[in-house]
Amino acid sequence: MAGYDVLTLGETMLRFTPPGVQRIAQAPYFELEVGGTESNTSVGLARLGMRVAWLSRLPSNPLGKRIARTLAGQGVDTSHVVWAAGERLGLYFVEFGDGPRPTQVTYDRADSAMSRMQPDELPADLFAPGAARHLHLTGITVAISASAAATARRAVDLAKAAGMTFSFDVNYRAKLWSPEEARAGCHEFAAAADIFFTPIRDAQSIYGVDDDPDRALAQLQAEYPQATVVLTLGAEGASGAEPGQTAIHQSVFPAGTVGRIGGGDAFTAGVLYGYLSNAAPQSRLATALRWGAAAAALKYTIPGDMALFEKEEVEALLHSGDQSPQVRR
Repeated sequence: MAGYDVLTLGETMLRFTPPGVQRIAQAPYFELEVGGTESNTSVGLARLGMRVAWLSRLPSNPLGKRIARTLAGQGVDTSHVVWAAGERLGLYFVEFGDGPRPTQVTYDRADSAMSRMQPDELPADLFAPGAARHLHLTGITVAISASAAATARRAVDLAKAAGMTFSFDVNYRAKLWSPEEARAGCHEFAAAADIFFTPIRDAQSIYGVDDDPDRALAQLQAEYPQATVVLTLGAEGASGAEPGQTAIHQSVFPAGTVGRIGGGDAFTAGVLYGYLSNAAPQSRLATALRWGAAAAALKYTIPGDMALFEKEEVEALLHSGDQSPQVRR
């Protein structure tokens, strides 16, 4: 049996948020959270009972240690983090909007410790045959620097050589690169992926797919025929298709609006859990999409970036679909 179910690699930052819907200019203090798409997915997987190791590069100072200890406290193995003396941690600021004022995200992540990670800093023992079952990466890691992209590329090569499966989420960030750069940068990862995730809005921006979800999914299947393609559709749910197969649709569960940041990462965690846990190919994707929808719905009820749900809560929602307010005593 593999030592880990899933390996992830990416940057995690500290998030600063003014209280309520205050603007940064008026905030008397900031609420502090830990957030990064790969680590958010790692936490969701760990909360669902999977063995997960998160790989990254952090500054060896109290900020970096807070990141590692927070994730370790949620059951994610951070023992393979590369510690870098005298370097900086990426930060970001979230200003929640209301009504016509949208939520704004401001990054302060340039030249972070993770953006300096090199391929030879990957832990060789985690990429030995039998050390792990699956590797998950996102386009954010590819976008933050050339060396981070090279490290991600090396991780895929090592994972494939070790017999792992691989998933890739485009997770497009317009503040990091253009659609054209994203398409070029993500292509080799998507072409190597066993599972390829993308929101339909990103697929429209980057790949120019159709507005119709079924046609968009078919276009992505034609582009990446080796992959199980998972297309998220916002309030319309998600669609997915195994290689050469027709689409399966999953509607959303009724959800809150408290913690939408990290909802996509929770969805990914749910899908990966359902996919890796289900040995029956004929029902694997349908089950995975249902786990993803339930995990995302619960994340929307939780402030912060991380999906701090219990597996039993996700499973109960998955089986019942009941989201009516209640008090459990």
